[in-house]
Amino acid sequence: MPPTGLRARYDSLTVELDPPFALVDLEAFRSNAQELLRRANDRPIRVASKSVRCRELLTQVLAMPGFSGVMAYSLAEALWLFEEGVTDDLLVGYPTADRGALRALAKDDAALAAITIMVDDVAQLDLVTDALGVGHPKVRVCIELDASWRPLARIGQDWPHVGVRRSPVHTPLDAAALAREVLRRPGFSLVGVMAYEAQIAGLGDAPEGKPLRAAAVRMMQRRSFVELAERRAAAVAAVRALTPLEFVNGGGTGSLERTSTEDAVTELAAGSGLLAPTLFDSYQAFRLRPAALFALPVVRRPASGVATVFGGGYLASGPVGSDRLPTPYLPEGLRLTGTEAAGEVQTPLLGAVADELVVGDRVWFRHAKAGELAERFAQFHLLDSGGLTTVPTYRGEQRCFG
Repeated sequence: MPPTGLRARYDSLTVELDPPFALVDLEAFRSNAQELLRRANDRPIRVASKSVRCRELLTQVLAMPGFSGVMAYSLAEALWLFEEGVTDDLLVGYPTADRGALRALAKDDAALAAITIMVDDVAQLDLVTDALGVGHPKVRVCIELDASWRPLARIGQDWPHVGVRRSPVHTPLDAAALAREVLRRPGFSLVGVMAYEAQIAGLGDAPEGKPLRAAAVRMMQRRSFVELAERRAAAVAAVRALTPLEFVNGGGTGSLERTSTEDAVTELAAGSGLLAPTLFDSYQAFRLRPAALFALPVVRRPASGVATVFGGGYLASGPVGSDRLPTPYLPEGLRLTGTEAAGEVQTPLLGAVADELVVGDRVWFRHAKAGELAERFAQFHLLDSGGLTTVPTYRGEQRCFG
């Protein structure tokens, strides 16, 4: 549907709602889900909950064939999702220092069988034992392998380092050493290995108007993928030589078609691609449909070519830059100012189309990231062929997991 038609549809179907509010277009959401599955090449996709943060949407995507399990972003969240019956297969994607959540996990045999925690350091194993006491029930563990690209690693240099600063477990020897330590301790069961290649999965290779940067990113990603595929296979083999594994998780929205070609990887992870925030607009390999939007009302017309909306300062996490700002989406032709950008209580917008707007009209925006929008709104209004339904986000359920 052309943008003008989308705007008219969104405006007419939400006419009874007063902005600010957030909307999820379920037709686009399902279309994006199918695009993720196409690129996954029959590998199951574990849904990254931090990129959704809405139980109803998690439930809907998990009901689609090809999606299986959740990658939670905290242990407390995983326990809650399990208690609410969202899934009985939860991998906590980050190490935990939540002693209370660990004690809650240890008291529930069913949760212990459903939830796997992440480790990349013996200190994390020590923390679990310190929280639960010697002789604690077996806790399921996944080792995280560092997926960053270090071009000079073969000669012992850690710099340059391309990717995120996550696990210190970089080599197959590192992975085997940590696996031995997990297996040595009676309170742990080693069931998986994970590696997240952020420099491929989360970095667009076709930034608009930046051909030299695009070429550099593509070259880096090609070389990084070749290196990681070899190193990941060796690390997984080294761990499997010590114990059977239930799963090896890899990938992200931006790297599914690459990671799914690796024999060592048994499942993928993705979440942001379901809602299609602006940070995923700059990839060559795929196109997604904007599914998560928020509407802000025009409250001022301070000058010709300027329309000011209420609120809007919903900035995304990460390095400070214009790509972390929300983007005016509908009507087309609006842009943020360079001096005010997206403000806490008002956001002025520039463009000739601003003169067509009157006080009370709404402007539709897209967030730079996916799940962070749910931290701004207590509800998502889900738009489907049957009309609108309203569901709570995590925030609306009074759940905040950091």
